[in-house]
Amino acid sequence: MKERLALASHWIDLTRNSHVLEALYSDVPPLASVRLRSFHLDWRGPALTLRTDLPTYPGPDRVPPEWSERGHDTLQLHVHFTAVEELTVHGWIPTVPVGVSLAALAYRRTLVRIAEADFELSFTSSNSLTVGHISSYRITETGSDEVPHTFVSRLDTRMFTSLPGTHESTFYERV
Repeated sequence: MKERLALASHWIDLTRNSHVLEALYSDVPPLASVRLRSFHLDWRGPALTLRTDLPTYPGPDRVPPEWSERGHDTLQLHVHFTAVEELTVHGWIPTVPVGVSLAALAYRRTLVRIAEADFELSFTSSNSLTVGHISSYRITETGSDEVPHTFVSRLDTRMFTSLPGTHESTFYERV
């Protein structure tokens, strides 16, 4: 594994389109305690996309009125990593929140690591991230996200009212 240089200051600083989240949060939460919903590998990148629920919901002064009217309490998004190398996966996606750590490497690379109980996912990638498919929903008592979602993107809003099946490549392969 490549030599670690330093922890990334904040994951949002590596995000090319951070303005989307900064419009919703006065202080974008860290990826310290996210619910990892899925990860998607794309051989054409090679790329990897994490689908996560952020640990905190935007403040009431930042959410669109329709989110409040629907009683939403969870923000979900995709974090897309490109030029993925040195991928290792052990175990199964945990049901408890996980921490996503990012460490800066030489040559504009980043080490990404998630380790929790019987699960580990690690890889290196470009240090330029993209967020997308940002949605809001009301989580169920069982923690399920298989409920109606309201999306930030106008295109996502026109195409989806809830999470599409994993076969929907336009949703899972493009951010």
